Amino acid sequence: MSTTTAAYVQECGGGNPPSPAGQSAPGCRTAPPPPHVAAALRRVHGEVVDRFHGRGSPIPAALAGATVLDLGCGSGRDAYVLAQLTGPTGRVIGVDVAEDQLEVARRHLGHHAERFGYANVDFRNGYLEDLSTAGIADGSVDVVVANRVVNLSPCKPRLFEEIFRVLRPGGELHFCEIFADRRIPASLMEDPELLGECLSGALYERDFRRLMARSGCADVRVIDRCPAPVSHPEIARKIGYVNFSALTVRAFKLPLEDGCEDYGQTAVYRGTLEGHPHAFDLDDRHRFATGRPTPVCGNTADMLGRTRFAAHFDVAGDKTVHRGAFAPCPSTVPPPGGAPGAGGGEPDGVGRAKEAGGTEEAEAPR
Repeated sequence: MSTTTAAYVQECGGGNPPSPAGQSAPGCRTAPPPPHVAAALRRVHGEVVDRFHGRGSPIPAALAGATVLDLGCGSGRDAYVLAQLTGPTGRVIGVDVAEDQLEVARRHLGHHAERFGYANVDFRNGYLEDLSTAGIADGSVDVVVANRVVNLSPCKPRLFEEIFRVLRPGGELHFCEIFADRRIPASLMEDPELLGECLSGALYERDFRRLMARSGCADVRVIDRCPAPVSHPEIARKIGYVNFSALTVRAFKLPLEDGCEDYGQTAVYRGTLEGHPHAFDLDDRHRFATGRPTPVCGNTADMLGRTRFAAHFDVAGDKTVHRGAFAPCPSTVPPPGGAPGAGGGEPDGVGRAKEAGGTEEAEAPR
């Protein structure tokens, strides 16, 4: 970790520092979370919520019984929400470099254990680029979440290597972050104001895709995307020529192909995910209506059939016969915060994709 960035994160209190410009970092309006997630958030202690600096909502579905790692957990808001969704048979580990934020999170462990009826949260101090410092073993985690902390990492290749080291086969990385439409100049990488706005470390999307491929994930899925304009005049003067977007992304630890290939497979959603009785959105291009057979590429079949989602989908077919490239389709993402579709989407305001004939693009993120 670079000296400047490490010192800044420590000084500002963890992976989600407040903006030194006095403004919130760029973001965009998203749909409200599903009722069960909103209800979980209301059960989190007020101080934990007030001291939390995260701005997204990286809360995926199908968490019951899972081991979840919350990177840059800060005061623990998301960790305590996740603790309710994983349930008494699940486990949540929050890791942060800032001990003062962890002290807030730990102070309310007893309160939440009493309120939930069980204790399944553990907060640890450690570096995100070296999770062994927090005692996270190889292949020990089902889901890794991160709420606007990736941009603060000065060594993103190492960060993603660590994430995929600790994930079990079929595990998922699910995170919210600001991305850029070009590479950020080195001269701005350590600017304190841009650090505070979580902009100086923003990844260029194509570089992110390449980095993920090298880390072991050849097909990254974008769940939600919206423009994230810079509004503060001084910040805009420095970096206003870069276009930023707020993305929610998911990536699985699976041996996926680098393009979407057609093997004649189909998937049927059972309608059994909490908060998604009528439809489930895997990403911004793939919506699965309950009970409706939907054609899928080989990668999507694996994402549904070889992960924790397997209990909620019936995937038919195998990869014995290759039928060529899987035909792409355009994204059908509505404006963030728009009217939800049947059954609701992901907690972060996922865009809706076509219900029938689900298809995929070869290049990711999209």
